[in-house]
Amino acid sequence: MQLHPWLAQLLMPDRHAVIFAIKGLIAMAMALFTSMYLGLERPYWALVAAIFLQIRPESGMVIEKALCLILGSLLGGAVGILILALLIPYPLLALASLVLWVSLNSAAAAMVHSKNFIYAFAMAGMTAALVVILVMANAEAASSKAVFDIAQARISEITVGAVCAMLVSKLLWPMMVKDQMRDDARKVINRTLENLTFELDPQSSHDQRHQSAEQILETLVALADDSSAVVYESPEGPGRSRAANLLSNKVLSLLALTQILGRFHRNHDDLLSPAFRQMLDTMRTHFRLVVATDNYEEAYRLAQALRRQLLEQRSAFVDESAIVTRLAGTALELASDLAVVLRAYKALENPDSTLLKAPKLSTHRDPLFGAINGFRTGMVFLFGATVWVTTASPSAILMMIMPVVFSVTFARFSLAFLKVFLRRLLLGVVVAVPAALVFGLALLSQSSGDFEVLILVLAGPYYIGLVALASRETLPYGLGFCIPFALIIQPGNDMTFNAADAANNALGLLVGIGALYWIFQLIAPPDSHLMKRRLLHATARDLVDISNHPTPERWYNGRMGERLLRLANYDQENKRSERFMTDLGFTGLNLGHTSIRLRKLVHKRRGPLVDAELFNWQQVLADTYLMSSRGEFNPGFREASDRLLQAVHSVDLPDQQTVIIEGMFERIALTFERTARTVSSLTKT
Repeated sequence: MQLHPWLAQLLMPDRHAVIFAIKGLIAMAMALFTSMYLGLERPYWALVAAIFLQIRPESGMVIEKALCLILGSLLGGAVGILILALLIPYPLLALASLVLWVSLNSAAAAMVHSKNFIYAFAMAGMTAALVVILVMANAEAASSKAVFDIAQARISEITVGAVCAMLVSKLLWPMMVKDQMRDDARKVINRTLENLTFELDPQSSHDQRHQSAEQILETLVALADDSSAVVYESPEGPGRSRAANLLSNKVLSLLALTQILGRFHRNHDDLLSPAFRQMLDTMRTHFRLVVATDNYEEAYRLAQALRRQLLEQRSAFVDESAIVTRLAGTALELASDLAVVLRAYKALENPDSTLLKAPKLSTHRDPLFGAINGFRTGMVFLFGATVWVTTASPSAILMMIMPVVFSVTFARFSLAFLKVFLRRLLLGVVVAVPAALVFGLALLSQSSGDFEVLILVLAGPYYIGLVALASRETLPYGLGFCIPFALIIQPGNDMTFNAADAANNALGLLVGIGALYWIFQLIAPPDSHLMKRRLLHATARDLVDISNHPTPERWYNGRMGERLLRLANYDQENKRSERFMTDLGFTGLNLGHTSIRLRKLVHKRRGPLVDAELFNWQQVLADTYLMSSRGEFNPGFREASDRLLQAVHSVDLPDQQTVIIEGMFERIALTFERTARTVSSLTKT
């Protein structure tokens, strides 16, 4: 009989899980003791803040998350004070303002990628709601001083919990983001080299190539997410952040170039010459050698040797076609980018100040997606507010607060993931309720009231929850257990041990999180087909805008990273073996790099005529990309390419560069024709 994952994690924890739980217990005990010693009104909110900081316990992550929680609380407190200053005589308008505020925070959280920044928006919404609701719950005692005191107390409690967790993370068994980044970078490089061999291997399967590319994209996004936190770990942190961003950027360039070579030799093998086939064989051999070595210096030497050998082979070309000449240039660019990736990897351990700064992979921001998330969170808060207004039950306050925090925090998760996550979260709450009633009422009510006894009684249940938090698979159970456990017991200086209040708080949390689950089910994101089309249209807009940036390659890579992963995720959710949306995403990445290369080639021939034709060609390129994604081919692309080539020839006589341009245009036209045929055949089946 197979054990439940939570039970298996509890009975057979690894060393990491045990250390994680011990550090969490120490941080939570410190937060509770400090807030009780300072006489704060609700010390359990410091406990909640300390729990949130246990997720991703690396020092840099905890410091960044603590800062986000504190800044979010400050902003939320200020907004709460502002709402009360303007609308305290109008409680319904004040609640409506809170609905708008939490909706805006949820929409904004859906537009960022970093989980730590998402926590800032969650705290901003929660703190404002707490300030307004707690004042309204005791309206007869409301005054400007009472409003300020409540805001100050909520901010102080969150700050105490964040600072205590930060100190424990830094001082006891510290874990570093840089170690995780180094592991992720090594995975990215190995998988990229694996992808290179798959793309250049005629015997590789479609699934092998796509699974490899998807794994690279997932790890790149995780690496980019960590790059902002590593700056807090040491003076070398900013250098490591730059290295991670450069590595991510250049890996995307490698993927773009690899896709060009791989697709061409698979689909147009008859157009390849013996000399270029020899170049491909050389690349396959060197890639295998780089994969086989664990030594950075040897890997870098092999990458440099590959570039020199490719240069020698290209110099021996005689009467090669324009398209082969262009592909040889692509192979050289690939070898150069591989060397830069390896150098950036080394800089993660020993920061290199000579590395050029590259932009971080940016988040794909879709206003429609943000608006739906904002509306959904607003409905979650409105449900709790309606129950509170109609019943005046203090337990309904928790129904308004914690589901909103979870709704904002989960803003960017896919619906399929959320269904599983929320079910596990709800199960954690179900387990927390009897545990809180037993430990909070049966045991603590019989204790002496000393802090030491309080911690001894709470340590057992919290150890169970923290061990679950230590594993990605069981994290929802731990989160659903730890936070409701604190909110039901509400440990502090003036504990009442009232069974009715505890039961009402438990009921409020169960109903609120249950409502959150069903609201997420009912208000789902738009149809995946619509979202996929919006991703492709965003790519087409970037193709037109690509020339308006000083470092277009890095700008475009940054824009495409998460976009590619989203397209791959949609393919996985739809379980289509063809995964043609992922192919379309990589086609967009390739087209961006090709148009950047084209501008470099025509730079010395720029003039009014060339500029006009280049502008028109870029627009036609984007339009043709969208047409091919619908299974249509645009004959106007070849015409626009011919006009641009004639404009280039009118400035200067044809030379090697114009031959490369001609080959580039032919390769893109073949790509569009092949894409249109593939999509058309798939949509008909």
